[in-house]
Amino acid sequence: MPTAHSLRDVTPALSVQPLNFAATDPGVGGWRPLLDQARAADAAGIDRLVVSDHVVFGENLDAYGDPSLGGIEGGQQPTGPDGHWLDPLTVLSMWAALTRHTRLMTGILIAGLRRPANLAKQAATIDVLSEGRLDLGVGVGWQREEYEANGVPYPHRGARLDRTLELCQMFWTQERAAYTSDEVTFEKIHCMPKPLQPGGVPLWISGTLNPNVLRRIARFGSGWIPWGRDAMDPVAGLARIREALEAAGRDATGFQVSSYLPVQRGASGEIDVAATVAAVAPMVEAGITDLRVTLQLPDAYQEALDLLAPLVTAFRKAAGRH
Repeated sequence: MPTAHSLRDVTPALSVQPLNFAATDPGVGGWRPLLDQARAADAAGIDRLVVSDHVVFGENLDAYGDPSLGGIEGGQQPTGPDGHWLDPLTVLSMWAALTRHTRLMTGILIAGLRRPANLAKQAATIDVLSEGRLDLGVGVGWQREEYEANGVPYPHRGARLDRTLELCQMFWTQERAAYTSDEVTFEKIHCMPKPLQPGGVPLWISGTLNPNVLRRIARFGSGWIPWGRDAMDPVAGLARIREALEAAGRDATGFQVSSYLPVQRGASGEIDVAATVAAVAPMVEAGITDLRVTLQLPDAYQEALDLLAPLVTAFRKAAGRH
């Protein structure tokens, strides 16, 4: 059955992804821009702030470019194994305190690395404190070492993710939860508070659309974050998802899809706002609901605000938002 939040009308959204990672230690106060950028995005009217996830790194970073392991062909990690990556849920809690309007999203959280009850509690807490602004983008990740360092088996990590999502939704929606499996068994469990959003925190499933990912989307997903070859043609992927939702007895109305909105630049390197938003109307018409601009934000609050505000104004006009 579809969850309540999967049936809402969707207003096209503009999102940005400030960097919660750095190749080297930024030092004391070096993460302040991450907070100022979030405040600027909120003030400018950006609809969604997105943050990424890595817990630890091994040294086999070439695996990120291997699609068979969950990587992306030709992909390259933005830092070395000794790069500094802030925990995404902690970052979102900071952003929740500093913002009032923007939605807050993981893109993506490697949810299978987390204990389900703890993740359900953390997510519900952020959702309550942000007054219902949290989205969880989730995926299996690509790095064996990240699972091993957490004591979590790497094989069958897709099934582990499925169980994590199943348990989170159970904790979010059931007053007294009970569950039985080979690995997890409990009864009469209360997990409070519940998220403010009906049906729990919306789950955006990331991945290339293999049969397992399609089943995961049909079962749990309020949205899809395209990955791999399907990121090159998310509209075709959306057609397949709609078929999967229909086969599962779900109404595809309100299902969300993210895709990148490339930033176009003028001859001197400045952002060409008109050229950038020219792609918005066709993307929205094709069913893309979350358009993420690909740019590195200035460190200072006012500079970030000055950059984003005209982009937001032009986006809303191009998307038919009045």
